[in-house]
This record gives sequence, structure tokens and C-alpha cells, in this order.
Amino acid sequence: MEAIRTAPLAQRLALGIPLLLLGGAYLGQFGFDLYPCEMCWWQRYPHFAAVGFGLVSFLVPPRNVWVVLAALCILASGLIGGFHAGVEYGWWEGITACASTIEPGANAMDAILNAPLVRCDAAPWDLFGISLAGWNFLISTVSGLAILWLVARKKGA
Repeated sequence: MEAIRTAPLAQRLALGIPLLLLGGAYLGQFGFDLYPCEMCWWQRYPHFAAVGFGLVSFLVPPRNVWVVLAALCILASGLIGGFHAGVEYGWWEGITACASTIEPGANAMDAILNAPLVRCDAAPWDLFGISLAGWNFLISTVSGLAILWLVARKKGA
């Protein structure tokens, strides 16, 4: 119990950052009807893995290995977000077709015919001109690098 209470900052960030970003993604999806496109899902998968690695880091030694794996997953999500943001801003073409989302509990045929089309090359929302994918790029990349720096700094101390 003592180890969990005194967990280093890198370990807490390795779990907290992906939880917060996934929470924000699901809040946008279910609270504000910002349905994810295929590339949005690509950004979530590394965060799911990072949450798993972050949790394991509290339970299984060597903790730094799990924290580094979580940080690399967070960084991977950020890089995918950077690619997705570039597609949204028209800097380059995406490599995927648009995806659609089907509402749960709907009649199958009605759900297919009325499913919202979610384009990967159109940002559904932005803040200060930065899309959600762009924010994921910024937050995940900086966070992943910061966690790696904290782990490296601790090893050098």
C-alpha cells in the first residue's frame, strides 16, 4: 500500500494522462455527439494500452519498464493525432476511408440508413483553431516525452 501512495510523478502521469484524454474523448462522443472517425479510434487504442501499462506499473515490478511502455503508447497516440490533424488541415491526404457510427439499440436497417457519416478529413470541433486530433497530438506528445524524461532523470539520480 505504501508503494501506491508514494508513486513517483511519472507513474501517476502514465496512468492519468491517457485516462483523462480517453475521458475527454468519450465525453465528446456521448455528451456532445462528436462521433469518432476511424483515425480517432486509432488514437484511442494506444491510450487503452497506456492505461493497462500504467495500472500494471502499480502492481508489478520493475515499475519503470511499465511506465516507459505507457509513455511510448501515449507518444504513439500523439503521433497518430499529429497525422490525423494534418489530414484535417489538408496538409496531406489520409490513408483511410470515412467511417460511420451506428447508434446502439436502433433497428439495424434504420441504423445503417441513418448513421451519421464521420469524415476523417473534417474536424467536427476545434478550440483556438486546433482540432481534437491536434490537441491530442500536443498533449500526448508533450506528456509522453515528459514521462520519459522523468524516468530518465530518476535513473540518473
